[in-house]
Formats: sequence, structure tokens, C-alpha cells
Amino acid sequence: MEKTLVILAAGMGSRFGGLKQIEPVGPNQEIIADYSVYDAYKVGIRKVIFVIREEHLDYFKEHITSKYQDKMDIEFAFQSLKNIPEDVHLPKERTKMLGTAHALLACRDLVDGPFIMINSDDFYGQSAYILASKFMEESKDPYEYLTVDYPFYLAKSDSGKVNRGIVKAQDGYVEDINECSIEEVDGIFLAENKKTKAKEIIPKDQMVSLNFFVLKPSIFKIVDEAFNKFIHEKQTLDSELILTDVLKDNIKKKQIKFKEEASTSSWLGVTYKEDLKIFKDKLRKMIEEGEYPRKLWK
Repeated sequence: MEKTLVILAAGMGSRFGGLKQIEPVGPNQEIIADYSVYDAYKVGIRKVIFVIREEHLDYFKEHITSKYQDKMDIEFAFQSLKNIPEDVHLPKERTKMLGTAHALLACRDLVDGPFIMINSDDFYGQSAYILASKFMEESKDPYEYLTVDYPFYLAKSDSGKVNRGIVKAQDGYVEDINECSIEEVDGIFLAENKKTKAKEIIPKDQMVSLNFFVLKPSIFKIVDEAFNKFIHEKQTLDSELILTDVLKDNIKKKQIKFKEEASTSSWLGVTYKEDLKIFKDKLRKMIEEGEYPRKLWK
């Protein structure tokens, strides 16, 4: 049962203005996912699955995974709007993918043990992977998962609103998680629930989810049932099923346990074009201080 890293890279960065998953950030044209693979490699993970759009396969093989193809077992899974039940018909104009739950289902036949699931456009830092590896080695309950979370002040953008999962936990386990749009207004962090539209002020150290999850094969049946229900509802141009909502529902039903750990690493992200320079400057400093080598894969 090998430990695996699953990287979701099929979404388009609409606010960023392009495909930010392949935007170079490192001194040798490294993308964010290169650093994620490197951090996973350092804790003993030797298999990585990229969930992408099939039309991007050649680019990924030539420009991204070729750098470490001799060190990692690399596989690709394709998220596609065609991968839905035959009795479902999406709006003809739809181009947006169907959400992170649907993306996860794309790789179910490639996973046979515990795995880390992350976004391709988030830089999580080494601490998250150390916590994840320890959990994978110690947790024996097939329905116990892990989220590695961050205080919001380390996970915000100075350029505008961001979407984050606000996590409520008790005794180290998540009791509730809600996807919110969060913005800073006059030094106050204001969160708007994406479903209910209710607003609340959150403290700067409010723990938020950035989709760094450790999951197990049991998750696929759970997500498959939720997606089957979702996809047979009325579909719009932007309706989607978010994995955190599936996890939340099953926490409420007490069908899963969702442990929370707090990362001590710096999170970096690129939500807007304006974030890119800030990201590169912070990464350059980490390289200068020896946290990462100047060239990841030699």
C-alpha cells in the first residue's frame, strides 16, 4: 500500500487570468507543483498522480514531469465534462469543470493506499508533508482522514478576495467546515458563506482549509454516491460539487472522522496576477536561507 500524492490541476485560474498551474515561479522555471512533488519526495512518497485536462498531457510530460520522471512513479488522470452518466446532459456552453469531488473521482483506479490530495496552485511547505506522512503511518481507521490547515493571516492575498474553508474543530477533529469568500476591509477579515451568504468577522488566526487532505480509498465510494446525486440535479454553467462539502456532510453523519493538524510552514499562493511577484520574492528568500535548493532536481 504505497503512499501517493494526488495533485488537482484541471481547473483554470479565472481570477489569475490564465492557467496558473503552469506559471513559472522558481529560478529554473519551476512551477508550484514541482515544489509540492519535491516536498512529498523528501518524506518518502514515490508516486504522484496529476489530475489534468487531457489536452494538457503533452505539455505536462515535456515541460513538467520530465524533470523527475526517473525519481517518481508518475501517472495522469483526466477530468472531463464527458465523464458523467449517460442520462445527464450539461448545458452546451459549459466549459468549467464540475468541481474538486469530480476531479478526485478521476483517479480512483490509480490509488490503492493512503494519499495526499492537494491543489496544484498552492505552495504548502515542508511541515504539511511531514504531518501527512506521520498520519499515514499511524492512522489505521479506514474512515479517518486528515486536513492540514493554516491560520488565515498566512493564507490571504493582499490583492483581493480569496475562497477558503473555515474550519471549526474540537479536540483535534473537525466538526464543521464551510467554504467562504473572505476579504480584508479596513483591517477586519470579513467572511461570506458561499451557500447561505451569511457574513461574519473572523479573527486573523482563524484556521482555514486550503485543500491539503490526507485521504484513504474509502473516500471514493463516499464521493461517488455524493456526485451521482449532485449530477442528477439541475446543472448550470457553473454548478460544481466541492470535496469539502462532501466531507462536511459525512462528518455530520458521523461516517468519517476528520483530524486537523496545523502547519508551521509558510503557505504561498497565486490567486491574482499581482500575487506573483510577492510569491517569487518569498520563495527566493527561502532558497537563500537554504529551505530549498536552487535547482530542485539534479
